[in-house]
Amino acid sequence: MIGFIVLATFIGIIIVSFAAIIQPKLSDSIILFMGVGLGSVVLFFVFGAPDVALTEAVIGAGISSLIFLMALKHLKAQK
Repeated sequence: MIGFIVLATFIGIIIVSFAAIIQPKLSDSIILFMGVGLGSVVLFFVFGAPDVALTEAVIGAGISSLIFLMALKHLKAQK
């Protein structure tokens, strides 16, 4: 069962990362980037590293995505 979760999450991360690359809108790409981070959180937790999973959730998927969205908003305001 764990092997299925790992395989499904890994395939999901690959699909979401390719979708983030080909998105024409930067805001959609940032949201998909957050999905890649959340997928890695699941993998870290399944592999038995809840401290790394929590750090990735807070910093990787949370704070960095928020910084990217704020930078995108700032760039659109300068146009």
